[in-house]
Amino acid sequence: MIAVLEKIQERSIQCSMTVLQSLKKMDEVKVKMLFVFDQDHFLSILTIGDIQRAIIKQTALSDSVFTIIDINKKFASPTETKEQIREKMLALRAECMPVVDKNGNLVDVYLWSEMFKSSEPEHREKINLPVVIMAGGKGTRLKPITNVIPKPLVPVGDKTILEVIMDQFEGIGCHKFYMSVNYKADMMELYLSQLEHKYDIEFFMEDKPLGTIGSVSLLKGKITTSFFVSNCDSINEQDYRDVYDYHVSNKNDMTIVTLVKSFKIPYGVIKTGEDGLMQSLQEKPEHTYMVNSGVYILKPELIDEIPEDEFFHVTHLMEKVKARGGRVGCFPVSENSWHDMGEWPEYLKMINVR
Repeated sequence: MIAVLEKIQERSIQCSMTVLQSLKKMDEVKVKMLFVFDQDHFLSILTIGDIQRAIIKQTALSDSVFTIIDINKKFASPTETKEQIREKMLALRAECMPVVDKNGNLVDVYLWSEMFKSSEPEHREKINLPVVIMAGGKGTRLKPITNVIPKPLVPVGDKTILEVIMDQFEGIGCHKFYMSVNYKADMMELYLSQLEHKYDIEFFMEDKPLGTIGSVSLLKGKITTSFFVSNCDSINEQDYRDVYDYHVSNKNDMTIVTLVKSFKIPYGVIKTGEDGLMQSLQEKPEHTYMVNSGVYILKPELIDEIPEDEFFHVTHLMEKVKARGGRVGCFPVSENSWHDMGEWPEYLKMINVR
C-alpha cells in the first residue's frame, strides 16, 4: 500500500479540495486525472472531463470535489489479469487504472505509460471537420517581428505557430483548412508551399479588415457541415473532439472554447456601505471568469448570418444568435492548457524565455 501511495503521491487530493483547486492541481502536475481520498481511504478518481461537465452544469468552483466525483465508479479488481486490465484501460482510454479490492481498498495502480508504448491514450475515433483559420491580422502587438513576417509564421520551437495549430487539428482527423489571409499573404502561401508536409489549404483573401469573423462570409456555399474556427495566436492542449461531442450533444448553434481564468487580488478588499462604514473585509480574494480562447465550432447555417463585405466580429455573431433564441455553448478548459502569444510577454513565456 505504501508503494502504491508513493506512486500516485503527486496525483492525490483530499475530497475537501475545491473544484478550482483540483483543476489547478491538474495543471501543476500536468495530468488529466487525480486520485481522491477521504483521509487515508480511497474514494474515486477525478478526471478533467468530470470538472468540465461540472462547470457546464453551473457547479460552483468553490464546491468540494466530493460533490462531483462518482463514488460508484467501477475499477479493476485484484482477480483480473494484467492483460484484462490493459484491455479495460484501452476501451476507456484511461490515463491510469486503480485496482480496488472488495472492501474498497486501493491495492495497486496501473499507469498508461507502464502498459502501452505511446505516452497518452489515443484509441479514439477521428473526426473530419473543416477548419477555418483567421490569419489575416497584422499582429501589431508583436512588432517589430511582425514587420518582417506575418504573425502565423512566428516560430514556436522548430515550427511556426500556424503549423502547430494545423498539426493539432490533423491529429484528431481534420485535414481540410480554409485560411483567411490579408497581411503578407504571399509570404504565408510561399512558406506553406515549400514545406515537406503538404497541408490541404484553400486560401481566401480579406481585401479589407472585416473583423474577427467577417471574412467567413466569403465561404458561403463551400462548407456544409459543422466546422471549427480558430485564431492563429494561441495553442490549446484540449482534445477538440471533446468540444465537438459537447457541441453535438447539446445541440448548440455555436460553441466557444472558454478558458477558466483566475485572478487573485493581492490585497484585503473592503466593502463599504452608507456613510463609508465598513460592511465586510475579504483577504486577498480570488475571482474566476470564463475567457474566450479564440476557438469555436459553428453550424454551417451561421455563415449565412454573417453579413457580406461588412466589418463583423465574432462577438457580434454570438449576440445575433442569442437574440434569435439560438444556443451558444461554452466548453471550459484549464488555464495552463492554453498558451497565448498575442503580446510579447505571453510569446516569451510560450517559448520559455524568461
